[in-house]
Amino acid sequence: MPVVAQLGFLASRLGKGLLVLAGVIVLNFVVLRLAPGDPAMVIAGDQGAADAAFVEEIRRDLGLDRSVPEQLVNYAAALVRFDFGQSYREKRPVFAIVAERLPATILLTFSALACSLLAGILMGSGAARRAGSAIDAILTGMAITLFAMPLFWTGLVAILIFSVWLDWLPSYGMVEATTRPWGLGYALDVGRHLLLPMATLAAFYAAIYTRVTRSAVLEVLDRDFVRTARAKGVSAGSIWRRHVLRNALLPIITFASLQAGHLIGGSILVETVFAWPGIGRLAFDALLQRDYNVLLAVFFISSVIVIVVNLVADALYALADPRVRLK
Repeated sequence: MPVVAQLGFLASRLGKGLLVLAGVIVLNFVVLRLAPGDPAMVIAGDQGAADAAFVEEIRRDLGLDRSVPEQLVNYAAALVRFDFGQSYREKRPVFAIVAERLPATILLTFSALACSLLAGILMGSGAARRAGSAIDAILTGMAITLFAMPLFWTGLVAILIFSVWLDWLPSYGMVEATTRPWGLGYALDVGRHLLLPMATLAAFYAAIYTRVTRSAVLEVLDRDFVRTARAKGVSAGSIWRRHVLRNALLPIITFASLQAGHLIGGSILVETVFAWPGIGRLAFDALLQRDYNVLLAVFFISSVIVIVVNLVADALYALADPRVRLK
């Protein structure tokens, strides 16, 4: 593809992504402002003072005494400068708070995404190649079972088995307090803490990708070009690699990009169960504390991640199938 066409595609997708992001910013802001609960009342209650004058003073300090449109304009202007404001609770810049938690969530979600895609493609393609056999029934049954189990329940069972009974893996946190924050020892300790939450999150989505892959492969196997390749005497391995898997990847890429937002949402449950210090757990705590600025920052960053993932998925389409044109 010419460089000009690639740049045009990138500019078009970025423009659409920015429009989507602007809509998400407005929607999230308005919904949070209309939701029940008042941060000023929560803060006043924590400080043991609930008189109207004190609450009104807190509202003025936080800028909550202004109209919602005025608050939205001020918030949007601050976002242009990458200023997420101050946390109502911690009295610190929200950017610093989120920056501390974001790497943990990225590590958890992207490792879970990679593992779920790998496991789902392997299980789904294996089931499709032996459709109707006992292996197909076992793999399909495993996928349905994993999909039917709630994330929090899977996490609790994993903790019970691997942490309590077998004592193989830690059940909470990201790293031991005594581990120095650098070097190979630190990486290994993080890896040990990552295994259970990553496996819990990946198991659910691997079940989905297994079903999608199986259906996609079975559909491709019934296409005319696969029959023609077999009639020409092309080896089974070549047919599988060059024709079946390459065409079956397209719906998988689509589904994986659509699941990016769900994956981040699912991390809230997993981070809560395993006390994983990511933005999912941060958003949950901020919701309970009515810390609007932190919640809006988490929503904004999550939206950016989803938009970037979908942009990458569009580019992968052309790599998986040259017949697809980037428009």
